[in-house]
Amino acid sequence: MATDVHRPVTTRRNAPAVRVEGLTRSFDGRAVIDDLRLDVRQGEFVALLGRSGCGKSTLLRILAGLDRDIEGTVLVPRRKAVAFQSPRLMPWKKVWRNVLLGLPGKPGRPVADQALEEVGLGHRADAWPKTLSGGEAQRASLARALVREPDLLLLDEPFGALDALTRIKAQRLVGELWQRRGCAVLLVTHDVEEAVLLADRVLVMDDGVIAHEQHIDLDRPRDITDPRFAELRAGLLERLGVDTAAEAA
Repeated sequence: MATDVHRPVTTRRNAPAVRVEGLTRSFDGRAVIDDLRLDVRQGEFVALLGRSGCGKSTLLRILAGLDRDIEGTVLVPRRKAVAFQSPRLMPWKKVWRNVLLGLPGKPGRPVADQALEEVGLGHRADAWPKTLSGGEAQRASLARALVREPDLLLLDEPFGALDALTRIKAQRLVGELWQRRGCAVLLVTHDVEEAVLLADRVLVMDDGVIAHEQHIDLDRPRDITDPRFAELRAGLLERLGVDTAAEAA
């Protein structure tokens, strides 16, 4: 029985953007998330790592309000948005109309155009989704999230299907958008390097709980050749059960 489910978090100064206490989510009697606790500060960029099946995406769906069959307390901002690995664009609507999908109040095209310009896709506003590259489709998905002016941006492996070069560009874009917008971000990813590159704090999820927390005290923009970067990456890989000595060999 849920004690308290998905209430909007208070907006007072210095209050967390996300507060989760005693969260449990079970499937067929098995707890995928088990008495989990989590705080995300306003304006903080948090990356969530973990093996497949550890509950990362389930947690994100709960924070997004897409899964409410839970026990525990979940406090999130009213204004939140989510971008998934699949852009989920409607093929029968032009890009600018996809950006406005689901927005209340029947906003006009200038609202979509502004968001598309912000992600570098203004020139493709009248395109059909099937004509977009993978990177362009993901930017359209980000524009659809940003147009909601979120206080919390939830990203579920949004770069996972992109090629290496496009992924680097998309990572850089997200970092720039976060610094400009100032919203809290929770990024679910399998990529340890990506987590260290973007986040203020990296969490490792295991057995349905946050098993490890790592603050990333590196200046921005970050340099992957910095020995401190490599040390943080190696430590997180070990937490995930990866033999870094074997990897180096």
